[in-house]
Order: sequence, then C-alpha cells, then structure tokens
Amino acid sequence: MDGHAVCPAGPARDALQPHNQTLPLKKDSMRVLAAMSGGVDSAVAAARAVEAGHDVVGVHLALSRMPGTLRTGSRGCCTIEDSRDAWRACDVLGIPYYVWDFSERFKEDVVQDFIDEYAAGRTPNPCMRCNERIKFAALLEKAIALGFDAVCTGHYAKVITDADGNPELHRAADWAKDQSYVLGVLTHEQLKHSMFPLADTPSKAEVRAEAERRGLSVANKPDSHDICFIPDGDTAGWLAEKIDMTTGDIVDESGAKVGEHPGANAFTVGQRRGLKLGTPAADGKPRFVLEIRPKENKVVVGPEALLAIDEIRGIKVSWAGLPIAEIATGEEFDCHAQVRAHGDPVPATAHTELLKDDDGGERTNLVVTLTTPLRGVAPGQTVVLYQGSRVLGQATIDAARSLQRAAL
Repeated sequence: MDGHAVCPAGPARDALQPHNQTLPLKKDSMRVLAAMSGGVDSAVAAARAVEAGHDVVGVHLALSRMPGTLRTGSRGCCTIEDSRDAWRACDVLGIPYYVWDFSERFKEDVVQDFIDEYAAGRTPNPCMRCNERIKFAALLEKAIALGFDAVCTGHYAKVITDADGNPELHRAADWAKDQSYVLGVLTHEQLKHSMFPLADTPSKAEVRAEAERRGLSVANKPDSHDICFIPDGDTAGWLAEKIDMTTGDIVDESGAKVGEHPGANAFTVGQRRGLKLGTPAADGKPRFVLEIRPKENKVVVGPEALLAIDEIRGIKVSWAGLPIAEIATGEEFDCHAQVRAHGDPVPATAHTELLKDDDGGERTNLVVTLTTPLRGVAPGQTVVLYQGSRVLGQATIDAARSLQRAAL
C-alpha cells in the first residue's frame, strides 16, 4: 500500500466531502474520522457517531506490509482479517472506508522503540507508544490536515470540558474496561479533537448487544490482547533475533554471583520463571528479578519483598489537558499513581523538578512518592497520575526506588 489505500470507497479526494446520507446532519455536527480497528468497540463507537448526526468516514490503519508478522485469529487490532471486519462494519453503517498505510511509522515509532528500550534494559509499553505516536499523533495530524474536526475511537475513556472550555481526560464509566491509562499521553490539543463515544457505557456486554442489534458481524469477536507484532507471543524469543544477547552473571542483592543468563535484555523486573539459578536462596524461597544492568550485562535477583517500590522518578513528562496549578510552582500534590494498564491505582504524592541537561538545556522530571508501595515497577514503564477520575498526566519511569533495598 502506498500513502493511503482506498478500499473499497471512492477516490481519496472524496474524504474531504460530506458522505453521510443516512441521517440529516445537525447544526452542531462535526466531520469525524472514525479509527476502525476491526473490533466491536470501534465499530459501535463509529455507529454512535453516525447516529449523533456527524459526517463520519472510517479508516483502518495498515501497520505492517507483512501480515504474517502481526497476530491473527480475530483479535481486533491490525491484521488483514481485521481490515476486512472494519470494511464490513463501515458497509453496514453506510460510511466510506479507507485503509491508510502507517507501516513505516509504526515500524520506527513502535516496533523499533520496543527493541531499543529492551536493549537499554528497560521495559516499554508498545500500546502506549502506539496510542501516542500513531493513533493520536500521526492519525490525528493527518485527519486535521484533511479538514476533519475529530478522531473517533472505541477507547473506554471520557473527555469532559471544564467551565472555560478546556478538555480534561477522565476514566470511563466501566472501570473494568477503562483505558484512560493508555491515553494518558494525550496532550491538551489532542484531547480537543478526540471523541470517545463509549465513555458512559456501563459494560462491554452492552456494547456487544448493541453491535448485535445493529447487525455488525463483529458483535462476538474476541477482544484484542498481547503484543500485535509478536505473532507467537514469545517476546523473549522475538527479542533474541533483534538484540545481541551475551551471556553474563546473575547476582543477588549483595553482588554475589548466583547464576548465569543468556542475555540480560531478555529479562524484566519482577520475573521469576526462567532464571535457572545454580545457587539456592538461604531461606529456600524463590527469587525475582530486581534490576537489569545492561552496561554491566548483569541481572540482579532477590526476595519478593524487595520488589516493593516506594519512589518513582519519571522523564518525558506530559500533561493530559491543562496542568494543575501545582505543576507550574513545583509544589507537592496528592494523587493516585497507576503503572500498568490494568493495575490498581495507589495513593501517592507527586511534584515536578526542573533539571539541567548536559547541553545546558532544562527538562522537567516527575517525582512520585507512593503511600502504598507497588511491586515490580521497572524503568521504561509508564506512570499515569490521577485525581479522582481525572487523568493529570504521565511520565516514562526512569528509576524506581525501594527504601527497604536501599537500607541493606
């Protein structure tokens, strides 16, 4: 596919003309680009946008020129079968359908980033990067250039406008399906052009029932999961083909050698399986990966208790909407911190600090002190901060500190 492929709608210039003839357009209608993953959520989200009277065009993102390199099995993400399901949904809804080739950008911004982060001993979140750089950077940028007012997706999250007209990102009504964590990278400007029609839906079961009523064939399609660009789910094996693996030492928290590893980059903080330690722990209990030291090619292991993290330091900080007042002053503020898409938020306090770079520039870091320690936090993961249901912002974890381990 070159540029953007059309399948099976009219020529690309038609995307700039009103298409929705099913319902009369309302006075406050917008020109909406619906991102169609091929799953049930995006299909119902697009249907609701059409029903609301918006002028909707569907687009599916082709993220690989080699379909076999992406997961298959109707997982609703980015395979050939997903593109066909997206087309069928658009056909039922009576809206145009396009396929846009974002494969090169996906390869550079998501896949290569994933490899680079693991090579540096960090644990990245590829879905976070995909939302940030593909779905709400590249896609939104192109949509606005083509004259669209908003991008509509099937994410479970909510945009609320404050009294001054500024958008805020909030959790969805169904906390079990809430996806505000992976949208924590969205900026104020991006939120102004984001539409999440499933925000107030009380359950996924209701979405599936609605899809059934609307005659959408994806009504019972399984949810997407895992990493789409690792076909067999074997992350370690996939990375071994992309990163130079060199055998090295596995050491305990005191620095004593307790085993050897085939390559430090294949391990993640919190991992227990696959260590194959030659020296058992003194207490006979299992040991877990506490730290990866890529420069030394070492993996540090220790008891489960030392996985508890009390302080997180984050880089690449961004704010979802306008930052709260304490951000500008550097004052400490109360919040909840979440470090995994489906993890529980824990009470915390946070503040920003301004640091000097080696080249004389300045950068903002985020310091989060956890009231309730979190287990197995790794550099490279993302910490997202909340106040109530509102998403304040996010940062990439640069360091995670255990006070108990520091005291040893």
